[in-house]
Amino acid sequence: MQFVDADTYTAERPWGALDITEIDGATVRLHWTDQPYIWHVNDGPEVFVVLDGAVDMHFRVDGKEHVESLSPGRICFAEPGDEHVAHPAPAARILVIERKGSV
Repeated sequence: MQFVDADTYTAERPWGALDITEIDGATVRLHWTDQPYIWHVNDGPEVFVVLDGAVDMHFRVDGKEHVESLSPGRICFAEPGDEHVAHPAPAARILVIERKGSV
C-alpha cells in the first residue's frame, strides 16, 4: 500500500510530479506548481483534479479564450484536442490522470 499526503507535497520545480501509479496505460501523478504551464493540446483524454490551492484553467473554443476557476475538489476533463493552459493561483497541488507519455 502507498499513502500520499498531497497537501504537503512540493516538487523541486514547477510542474514537478510524484508518479503514484500506472493503470492500464494511464498515469496517475501528483503535480505541484507555482507557475503556469504552457498552452497545449493533449493527444489523449486528461482528468485534472485540484487537491490544494486554486487553478485558473484557460481554454479555447473556436479560437475564443475562456477561463474556469478550479478550487479543491473541482475536476476538469479535457478531451483530446482541447487547447488549454493551467495557471495556479498562487500555488496548487493537482492530481492528473492521463495516457502514459501524453503531451
